[in-house]
Amino acid sequence: MRTVSYEDDQLVLIDQTKIPQKFELIKTTDLNRIAKAISTMEVRGAPAIGVTAAFGMALAAMQSPAKDEAGLRIDLQKAKDLLGATRPTAVNLFWALNHMMAFADAHMHDNDLAEKMLIEAQRMADDDVSINQKLAEYGNELIFDGAKIHTHCNCGPLCAVDLGTAMAPVIYAHQQGKKIHVITDETRPRFQGAKLNAWELANAGVPYTLITDNHAAAIFAQGKTDMVIIGVDRVAANGDTAAKIGVYGLAILAKHFNVPFYAVTPLSTIDMGIETGAEIEIENRDPDEVRKVNGTYVTMPDANVVNYAFDVTPNDLITAFVTEKGIIYPPFTENFKALFS
Repeated sequence: MRTVSYEDDQLVLIDQTKIPQKFELIKTTDLNRIAKAISTMEVRGAPAIGVTAAFGMALAAMQSPAKDEAGLRIDLQKAKDLLGATRPTAVNLFWALNHMMAFADAHMHDNDLAEKMLIEAQRMADDDVSINQKLAEYGNELIFDGAKIHTHCNCGPLCAVDLGTAMAPVIYAHQQGKKIHVITDETRPRFQGAKLNAWELANAGVPYTLITDNHAAAIFAQGKTDMVIIGVDRVAANGDTAAKIGVYGLAILAKHFNVPFYAVTPLSTIDMGIETGAEIEIENRDPDEVRKVNGTYVTMPDANVVNYAFDVTPNDLITAFVTEKGIIYPPFTENFKALFS
């Protein structure tokens, strides 16, 4: 089933914080609950967050008590601000919110605006699935039979509406009969690799090995990695890339061991409005995510903690980007401009 959907007049989300122990759904029309789902990572992954926000904007239009266009615009702006305050780094969130606000402005005179916004959010969800199918097909071209693929965090079906980003070509390659093996990092402190990525790979029948994050260098040194494939959260116009904390370290390892490093991203995650990764705001999350594991303190309750959710990989460490328009190689600045022209 889809990670994000609209069914029986409710937004339906898979609660990713319960996996793999439980499979539970969140069903809601409450904007505050939707914002909480994004901020607490019950729904996560840049594409999934973006589509969730789009449905949230549609719900805001449906629920607005405003009697005129000015009041409706105020209510939509409040919803946009609420949802936009949840996660600062992943650009798909803001791309979706800005798109839905512009869509509302274009149709503000229509009596059926709320219905049209819901249809538009559904179109965005369907487009995400189509885009990820293209990511799967283009990315598959890079994966050879017998490849040992290293990844970090969760970038399979749960990170998008369906299919996923970085794991879409991996699962597709497996379905095409290629004998591949995935090395997936556990991804501290939220364990998305251990809890989500391993679960997705197991469900898809893809052979995998789960490792702790600090095993990565040893795995590279043993020649057990042929390529790195990762999903991303925001790409600057020059190719600098924000992704889950720890990806930068993998990129350095890949460079050292002469292993290709591929980033899989829909075009909506490329932010041509910022020139370099230095302009990307990095989310610093609750210190207790590090102090605790599954609710139990593993250090002192007042231990000094830094908890960046993302790091930025410089463009010169990235071999290529896989997009729905094809595989993009350096020079990224020029090739991204051509892509969006």
